[in-house]
Amino acid sequence: MTQSHANTFWLTGLSGAGKSTLARALHASLDVHGIASFILDGDEMREGLCSDLGFSPEDRAENIRRLAEVAKLMNRAGVHIIVAAISPSAAIRSQAATIVGAQNFFEIYVETPLKTCIDRDPKGYYARAMAGELKQFTGISALYEAPLAPAFRINTASATPDASARSLTEFVLGKIER
Repeated sequence: MTQSHANTFWLTGLSGAGKSTLARALHASLDVHGIASFILDGDEMREGLCSDLGFSPEDRAENIRRLAEVAKLMNRAGVHIIVAAISPSAAIRSQAATIVGAQNFFEIYVETPLKTCIDRDPKGYYARAMAGELKQFTGISALYEAPLAPAFRINTASATPDASARSLTEFVLGKIER
């Protein structure tokens, strides 16, 4: 029996960029195509597997390491993984790619301007960060290193959610062996 080949599609970007929204749309599209996939959302992972972690640089790196390890295991089981996590530094994204396996890892930059993310602020994080209530908040008091050469780049400020999801789905379907 041959092992299924599955990939990890790693959506990175600021809070409010649209990572989770795109992840859910991509998952639904893959389901329609009969392709097994699962979403690992950074916020949801912090409620369980990563609930012991804070937001220090070390804890952020450990959070991403755990996401990558889970993605690798699920890829081995033949499930395509969609990760939606800020993943603020190039170093931790590189570590994730190494864990998953570079040949199975596709970095997707959800490139959305900070101002757009602040205007959206779906969870009220930016308002709290700017008021000094949230320390080490990415984009405000903590650095976000944009990917220099992502496999795919999408700007959710310049396209509708549906158009963004279609574009991402087309990219992903082109990377999946069927």
